[in-house]
Amino acid sequence: MPSDRALTSLAEQPVTALKGVGDRFAQVLEKLHIRSLQDLLFHLPLRYQDRTRVIPIADLNAGQEAVIEGEVATADIVFGRRRSLVVRLQDNSGIITLRFFHFSAAQKSRFARGVRLRCYGEARHGNAGLELCHPETEIVHGAAAVTERALTPVYPLTEGVSQRRMRGLVQQVLAQLQDRQIAELLPPELLPKALRYPLRDALVYLHSPPADTQQAQLAAGLHPLQQRLALEELLAHHLSLLELRRNSARATAPPLIVNTALERDFLARLPFSLTAAQQRVCQEIATDLARDYPMMRLLQGDVGAGKTLVAAMAALRGIGAGAQVAIMAPTEILAEQHRLNFSAWLEPLGIVVAQLTGSLKATRRRKQLAQVASGEAQLVVGTHALFQAEVAFHNLALVIIDEQHRFGVRQRLELREKGAASGAIGRHQPHQLIMTATPIPRTLAMSAFADLDCSIIDELPPGRQPIQTVAISNDRRDQVMERVHTAIAEGRQAYWVCTLIEESESLQAQAAESTSLELTEVLDGVRVALVHGRLKPEQKEQVMSAFTAGEVDLLVATTVIEVGVDVPNASLMIIENPERLGLAQLHQLRGRVGRGSIASHCVLLYGKPLSNNGRARLQALRQHSDGFAIAEEDLRLRGPGEILGTRQTGEIQHRIADLQRDAGLLPQVQRIAASPALNQEIRRLLIRRWLQNKPRFAEA
Repeated sequence: MPSDRALTSLAEQPVTALKGVGDRFAQVLEKLHIRSLQDLLFHLPLRYQDRTRVIPIADLNAGQEAVIEGEVATADIVFGRRRSLVVRLQDNSGIITLRFFHFSAAQKSRFARGVRLRCYGEARHGNAGLELCHPETEIVHGAAAVTERALTPVYPLTEGVSQRRMRGLVQQVLAQLQDRQIAELLPPELLPKALRYPLRDALVYLHSPPADTQQAQLAAGLHPLQQRLALEELLAHHLSLLELRRNSARATAPPLIVNTALERDFLARLPFSLTAAQQRVCQEIATDLARDYPMMRLLQGDVGAGKTLVAAMAALRGIGAGAQVAIMAPTEILAEQHRLNFSAWLEPLGIVVAQLTGSLKATRRRKQLAQVASGEAQLVVGTHALFQAEVAFHNLALVIIDEQHRFGVRQRLELREKGAASGAIGRHQPHQLIMTATPIPRTLAMSAFADLDCSIIDELPPGRQPIQTVAISNDRRDQVMERVHTAIAEGRQAYWVCTLIEESESLQAQAAESTSLELTEVLDGVRVALVHGRLKPEQKEQVMSAFTAGEVDLLVATTVIEVGVDVPNASLMIIENPERLGLAQLHQLRGRVGRGSIASHCVLLYGKPLSNNGRARLQALRQHSDGFAIAEEDLRLRGPGEILGTRQTGEIQHRIADLQRDAGLLPQVQRIAASPALNQEIRRLLIRRWLQNKPRFAEA
């Protein structure tokens, strides 16, 4: 087993041990999760700049970052839309513009005619050919040689830290590595032969790659030394999630035995039978819930597969055993939809359903909190408000989390702790059922959800009609509006979804409001309603209830209706600017129609010009109706960050690994994790090395 001495000598040395780092600057570095010398060593570059050679001006291409050198031909202040200092620099091959929007008289005087400048920047198209905007510049005398001998790293930064300063700090630590070796935690025989490089060599190389390195390979993240570190990082994340699972298995949970009469009564009231896939998944969940340690299960199912009904069956198991069940949803609209569904299903059985969201009025909130604390409320539906400090459960035995990709591991842990704190079942931990209608590609599930068992509902209820999807340019907007008018005249309902690139709810609401006014004017006699994120919860509830009741023909909405809305009579959806959304989100939106027995249609009303990537996404949506095929395509086109969602990736943030690019390493990761040579001490040190700023994942 490797000695921890070499590792701790870096891990336990605070950054204040470095020259030029005081207590105040150490607080700035802590925003980057850098507290020790080891943290600095594993703060790896995002990319590299090649400052090792001077490029002839004529060889520059737009988008290229490079060092150029030449003589100043002119330097003038130009008054256009913005005042700028324009310098024309020439060498033997050509001439280029240097442009400065922020400058002083002293700076202008530096650029006298004939002065020799060396510049570094990114070439862009300008009014008179290529130009460098605000390049780094230095005056050179004679034939001064380029002093850089390695590629220049570009690091992730925060306010108050410059690239120059970060590079200096890292170089101080690298200098100490000559005497203080970093611990090799992985036995070489566990590594693939192609990646058997000493860890120290990999770190030194990646912080300061030699000029003759294969830059394209490095930029793609495929250099063997990058892959060596990526493998170890993926292994650390995998081990931390396995540790979560092991700790859950060591914990105790209340066994939930079936209440046969309650379950039979529930099923008898349903106007349909469960599909074979629903029955299979219900049995898998029931088996887990009967055990005396916590269930940790991920339930995947395509849009409309009937996950909510499976969740209701799981909830009945907890309620029938005399315990409480909590259901957490990411939005108030989805929480309200769940409250309506579960109330309709369970209240006839004498079950009390409570609701906790952030916008509840104080009086109603106090009443709901009291019902939850006393145990009067057997089922509690809510948003993230469920794990606020003032919420106390009576005997929480099962937590159901919907749309898992909207939450992170941290939220799962906080709800689990809520259950452990509820008194009537001692220090038991609640069972957890995690649901998602955004199917997780296998490569992501292997890494991001290693702490969960997985169930898949791979069958849609009978009678569901496939959704016909077409892509139409915004040039034909009038024809699309006429199509909506015809569908409504035939007694159907429709959605018109507005999207914006900006995350601002205010801007999205404005876009939806203007579209709503336009459609109201154009579509004579059509009852148009509007729903967006800035409406008060009671207003949203009124609009959605009216649409569900058939009192509204056309619902104009932002993407707040992505999940949870179920109106069988709605058979047409228009998604405006679909190229701005990912495939998984488009598939979710499309799934709001096709929920009845009527043929349904989705129109993707795209703007021009359409990028190659945008065209590929829309084409994939037209070709595929299967959520898992769409998820794999989304992963290929956009990467794992968007699939898992920002909250999730905020929790599982990789320094060098990329789940899409490095998917081929995951079988190796699983093989190494299962090796007896990887003892508990090595596992602890690996988790500590790569996830030192997220200790709860290792301890939970």
